Amino acid sequence: MNTASANSNRYDEPDQAEAWVARLNAPDSDARDREAFERWLGQSPAHPRDYREVERIHELSAALGDDDLLRAAARAARRDTARRGAGLHPWLAPGAAIAATLAVAIGVAAWMQRAPPAQIERYATSIGEQRSVVLSDGTTLLLDTHTAVTTRFDRDARTVEVAQGRVQFAVGGDTGSGRAPRPFLVKAGAGTIRDIGTTFQVSRDGTAVDVGLIEGVVEVAVGADAARAVSTLAPGEQIRIDGSGALAAKRPLDLAVAQAWPQGDLVFKDRRLDQLLGEMNRYSKTQLRLEQPELGALKVSGVFHIDDQDALLAALERGWSLQSRRVGEHEILLHAARQ
Repeated sequence: MNTASANSNRYDEPDQAEAWVARLNAPDSDARDREAFERWLGQSPAHPRDYREVERIHELSAALGDDDLLRAAARAARRDTARRGAGLHPWLAPGAAIAATLAVAIGVAAWMQRAPPAQIERYATSIGEQRSVVLSDGTTLLLDTHTAVTTRFDRDARTVEVAQGRVQFAVGGDTGSGRAPRPFLVKAGAGTIRDIGTTFQVSRDGTAVDVGLIEGVVEVAVGADAARAVSTLAPGEQIRIDGSGALAAKRPLDLAVAQAWPQGDLVFKDRRLDQLLGEMNRYSKTQLRLEQPELGALKVSGVFHIDDQDALLAALERGWSLQSRRVGEHEILLHAARQ
């Protein structure tokens, strides 16, 4: 028996089209194989159609690259469909069945393989502590006092959730992944902040969130679908998401103030005294209180180091005629100096 006849008999099986694709792509395929293949094509109007469909599926499985699991699933799907071809409904073309079975096989194989698990890390600071953290993508987080965040990096996105406190983000380029940079998202309260190559700050106090932009661009969004509201910040702008989840109007950001706390300083320019004490109290277990609430309206300007309460008390005594007295292990009362 000559080679062509042997080949023709060998391919007289339910999976003929699949076998011909394999044979014609083999390194030792020759002219006699091609002649036998041409004869097979002419034996039935269905053969050219089946071959084209199987060849297309073969190319699709080849495009799966080096993923052995998916390629094996694709081959198994084609073989299984070919074996069951005789029992197909008249309206279901063999190639369509192969494609459908392959799609299911690829889906199952992908589910079995699964994506690499997300990288989840948690970082926190205690009262009075500031901490700098460098993430795997090159992003630097500066955590202010009493701050807690959770980072979640997976194949599709880089996400940081701010549970409480204040964070400055200097976002890295995510160039080490070998693909396009993944989106960088910050979730805080009802808002989502999307970075577009920036340095920005996010502060969360309960359900209220403030976002301030130092350089670059960020988008701040709340809500979903038709109720979604988005605001794009430029450097020197800030925006608040209130406790109800509503997005307020943009307002100017004092860059000198915003850039001071990462250096350990608080800059106040004609601000209320109760606001200054509230900020200082975030950095110390010893809390400063006002004995007379009306003193809170006093306007204060100055630069105060976050961990130097004594210097602050001395400044208030000299410049605003206030006196202090300790009333407990962790509480100091401020009152107006008696004349």
